[in-house]
Amino acid sequence: MISSLTLGTVQFGLQYGIANQVGQISLGEASNILQEAWENGVRTLDTAVAYGESEQVLGQIGVNDWSVVSKLPPLPTDVSLVHEWVDSTIASSLSRLKVNNLAGLLLHNSANLLEEKGEELYAALARLKRQGIVKKIGISIYDVKDIDSYLAKYELDIVQLPLNVFDRRLIRSGRIDQFTAMGIEIHVRSVFLQGLLLMESKFRPPYFNQWATLLSKWDDWILQNQITRLEASLGFVGSVSGIDKIIVGVDSRAHLSEIIENSVRNRLLEIPDEISSEDPNLILPYNWKS
Repeated sequence: MISSLTLGTVQFGLQYGIANQVGQISLGEASNILQEAWENGVRTLDTAVAYGESEQVLGQIGVNDWSVVSKLPPLPTDVSLVHEWVDSTIASSLSRLKVNNLAGLLLHNSANLLEEKGEELYAALARLKRQGIVKKIGISIYDVKDIDSYLAKYELDIVQLPLNVFDRRLIRSGRIDQFTAMGIEIHVRSVFLQGLLLMESKFRPPYFNQWATLLSKWDDWILQNQITRLEASLGFVGSVSGIDKIIVGVDSRAHLSEIIENSVRNRLLEIPDEISSEDPNLILPYNWKS
């Protein structure tokens, strides 16, 4: 599983995740995390222009030897020259990261491709790929059911979307084989559901009480199988064949060490289907209320 691990870096630039106890990670700790990842064979980083100071922090530490996947922010409505906007945004991104090219460039707001300037936007991305400034282009989406409208118009190299114990839409869609056959890399995020899957019941915010039955089933399964929440969460995603990259965010070197240890052990798990949900108010963190 180690070869598929990708280090998510949103915590390097923002305070992120409901289980986050440390806030934004310090430069020193970010450097330690990268060192730990590299020493254990992790070679890919996931970042974005929208992740606060994340790109800047990575540039300060030095990530020239890494494969970096970044995300273009939403296309501003007042942009008339799309190519120029894309070129200048990516030039700034590369400058902050202190790298010459990106292993992947995704659209943070993929819906931009389906709007009035979508074809122009895609053409700008395709040109960057031809020039070798980015190796692969793709989209970051929330729901696999949205994919057809993109595939009908555009050739994509990467699709990034959520997958975790609670959110199994990607598996149920039956699309993994289709993506593989089309040569599209599948990068999955939200493996820990922003930390919710790792939290003990006493630490969960009251908002989640409405899913008490589901959360109790998860807690009970963890207890019965004498396994940590982290190992169960990773083992579940690791057991899904066809996934190219598993993005994990961490808030400390110790947290990453635990993830790597479990990845090396590579315990693949089948977790009962009843421990899952299709409720968008649970599985999509942007819907969460404090």
